[in-house]
Amino acid sequence: MEIWTVILRTLFLYLLIVIIFRLMGKREIGELSLLDLVVFIMIGEMAVVAIEKPDKPLLIAVLPMILLLLIQLTLSIFSLKSQKVRDAVDGQPSLIIDQGQINEEEMRRQRYNIDDLLTQLREKDIKNVADVEFAILETTGKLSVFEKDKYNQTDQAFNLPFPLIKDGKVQEDQLKRIHKTNLWLRQELRKLGHKELKNITYCSIDDNGKLFVDVKDDKK
Repeated sequence: MEIWTVILRTLFLYLLIVIIFRLMGKREIGELSLLDLVVFIMIGEMAVVAIEKPDKPLLIAVLPMILLLLIQLTLSIFSLKSQKVRDAVDGQPSLIIDQGQINEEEMRRQRYNIDDLLTQLREKDIKNVADVEFAILETTGKLSVFEKDKYNQTDQAFNLPFPLIKDGKVQEDQLKRIHKTNLWLRQELRKLGHKELKNITYCSIDDNGKLFVDVKDDKK
């Protein structure tokens, strides 16, 4: 009788976990945030305990799993609406190599050493740090690399698109990087017919000084 209980619990929990992960959204395993990973591990552990102890009520294992799902969905909703919540939950990408120069201060802040950097560069078939214009450590731990010979070298302070507005919020640090002001950005946007920053989902600037603007759907 106990063997059938284990089998039925395994099938039920398998289906439940599949449903929970689908509801949490689609992400590649390598793109999981720290919070996602913690939740996945906790749900997996709860499922194992429920299967190994068939004498305990199944509800005791299911309720915490549902609670974790609700927490994740709630955080996801707030993250969509708030940059601050998104930064608190997922963190921010870190610029490890900036215009060919290693950002040692940022590496120390992320507890990311030179061996980590060289290892990830080799994984991308890049042997020399001098060949890298930009390297960004993503919130997932993945290193995004932009090689020098793939970009036109100009006298400007930027060689790849930088986000100037996200969810209606001006990214002041990015404006400083390209030596521009908030006033300049607003004037440029007005020329393109955009008067309200809150209506802009995303705005970036490329190495030719051209702005890309994406407006919120309900404001188009």
